[in-house]
Amino acid sequence: MANIVLKTLSKSQNFILLSRLITLKRNFTATQQNDLKLSDSCKKRLKEICQDGSFLRVTVEGGGCSGFQYKLDIDSKLNSDDLQFGSDDAKVVIDETSIEYITGSTIDYHEELIRAGFRIINNPKADGGCSCGASFNIKLD
Repeated sequence: MANIVLKTLSKSQNFILLSRLITLKRNFTATQQNDLKLSDSCKKRLKEICQDGSFLRVTVEGGGCSGFQYKLDIDSKLNSDDLQFGSDDAKVVIDETSIEYITGSTIDYHEELIRAGFRIINNPKADGGCSCGASFNIKLD
């Protein structure tokens, strides 16, 4: 049936339809296979600060005192390799490479007397990390 529909659409309509299907597949993959959890405090804070369509971008980079470091930024531009988690009013975005280093983790928002911010907790891929929680080393299987 999909072939019949595609044949009756123009090239631009086909492109739009295929783009939407790819996005749906990417979002399904993100939510089903690349389990990333958002804590209630994370969702609450994102709803407060991301009211203009922006989202929390999580990236894993080489560096830090343990070998890899988490980078968390507020962003509004989606890239072609981005996976999306959460809802439109509390969205977290991560690229396909970075997700491999934090699959199964929880993104949390934590407040203390001296600081507040987003953090990655319960990372099953991490063997250890620094005391501030910004960097980690990979568990070798």
